[in-house]
Formats: sequence, structure tokens, C-alpha cells
Amino acid sequence: MAKRSSSKFWPRLVLATCLAAMIAPDFVTQALAQDAPAKQAFGSKQLPVLARSPQSIGFYAKGCLSGGVALPIDGPNWQVMRLSRNRNWGHPRTIGLLEKLSRDAAKDGWPGLLVGDISQPRGGPMLTGHASHQVGLDADIWLTPMPKKRFTDAERESVSAVSMLKKDSLYVDPQKWTPARTALIKHAASYPEVERIFVHPGIKKQLCDTVTGDRSWLGKVRPYWGHFYHFHVRLHCQPGSPDCKPQPKVAAGDGCDKSLAWWFTDEPWKPAKPSKEPPKKPRPVMVSDLPKACAAVLNGPSPDSIADVIYGAN
Repeated sequence: MAKRSSSKFWPRLVLATCLAAMIAPDFVTQALAQDAPAKQAFGSKQLPVLARSPQSIGFYAKGCLSGGVALPIDGPNWQVMRLSRNRNWGHPRTIGLLEKLSRDAAKDGWPGLLVGDISQPRGGPMLTGHASHQVGLDADIWLTPMPKKRFTDAERESVSAVSMLKKDSLYVDPQKWTPARTALIKHAASYPEVERIFVHPGIKKQLCDTVTGDRSWLGKVRPYWGHFYHFHVRLHCQPGSPDCKPQPKVAAGDGCDKSLAWWFTDEPWKPAKPSKEPPKKPRPVMVSDLPKACAAVLNGPSPDSIADVIYGAN
């Protein structure tokens, strides 16, 4: 067997070792990110990932957002609430629609929008709260109108939204509900980009019982648990997002039928039967459980400053 020349072998070994040292940290970082709990991984990101074009990736409740932009915390007809959550991010079409809704509603006399959670900078699962809001196409809007004053940062954390329901009831309090709130939801539902709107069943019933004339928009308004102090706007998957998974279309009609009546039976509100066995701690959703592209979104570069990714700033 021929003897290997040490003069050629050692330089190659040193070179290979150096290359491995340079590659390994990045490889390890990506591997760890893919195995990390998704809530912590995405919740820790303060800025979006830079992207040539925005993309919603995956499903509303299992995905992420590339190329997201921020809704400015103050606008002529809106204020963003709960700033500490850093959830005023979304697909540019979502942010644009919120600004449009604020303008259109103002023409009808609505004082302005108080905007709740939209999405995290890179979407993904959240540390607290929502199962959805992961792909930048969901937004919560309070049913409390914006006051004339500008809230301080502290007030944006502490001011409470107002429930539209009677105390200990599934029904709307007529002292709180106004035609202006109906008009606000109608405006939101009228936009073709909007796929559906979630409200409490009591609010849906209020709309069913009082809306006259054109009722075609009511079909987009869907009853769901919670949602008694805000309504939840959801957009369709937008062009340019081939990996966005759509939700089944809403059923035909205005939704003021047996499907609504079910919410006023005992069934939706029954507590779950206690299990004989102690409950197992649920396995956390990992980054690797999300669409594969979400690992790249998580590890991608950030802009130099938030000023670079505020909607309408550039």
C-alpha cells in the first residue's frame, strides 16, 4: 500500500477542520431551531424576516408569515392596543385592509378602530391566547370605539374592552349594542378580501334579528366561542402565497338558521366529561411540526430597523 504524503495530508485535514468549524454552528443553530417549541421560537422574534415578497405559509392555525409589515401604532382613525404583545404585524394586504376599514367606517361616523392582535412579526404559534393568527391574515377589532384622546402606552395595556352581552347571558345587551356597530361589521364583511368574520353567537343573533335589506354579507359572519368584546376578521389566502392553505368556504345563505340555533342549546357549553385517567400533558408544537418553510422564516435575517417594515412608511 502506498504511503500517504504527510505534506499533502495535513494541510487538507486542517482545511477540512476549519470548514467544519465554520459550518457546524449554523447547522446546529438550524437544527436546534427546528426542534424548539414553536411558541417560544416565534414569540421571541421582535422583527419580521426580510423577503422579496410577502407570503402566508400554512394554515391559519399552523403556519408562519414571511415578509410581514407592521400597522403603525397610531393612525388618523385607529390606535393599536396591547403594544407589549408585539402583535401588530401582518400580511401587507391585511394591514392595508385595516387602514381602509378605519377610513370607510369614519365616513359613517365611527370614531376610529381600536386594533387588538393581528400576528407576531414572523407569525407562528403564540405564547398566550390564540390558536390562529399565525399567517398574518387574522385581525381582532374591538367593538369599543376609539376615544378622542390618544391612549398612553400604559393605558393601552390596562384599558379593558367592553362585553356586548348581558351579564351571565348569551344575548346582546340592547343598552350597549348600536346600529353603528352593525354598520362597522357590515363594512368589514363587504370587502372581497375578507373570507369570514367571527363573533359571539349572541352578536350573530342580534344581526340576524335586526338587519334589513341586503343580508348577503351576513353569511360571512360566523358564530364562535368568545368574541363578545371584539370581532375577528379573517382574509382569504392572498395571491403570491402558494403554500397558504385555505379554509373551506362558508355555507351558502345568511347563517341565520339551525346552525345558529344550535349555539343556544346546552350542547356547545357543556363542560367536558372528566376523564378517569389523569390528563396527559399535551406535547408542545415544535417548529418541525410546522410547514418546512417556517424554519427558514424563523432563521432568516431581520431588517436593520422597525422603521424599514412599517406599512406605508417607504
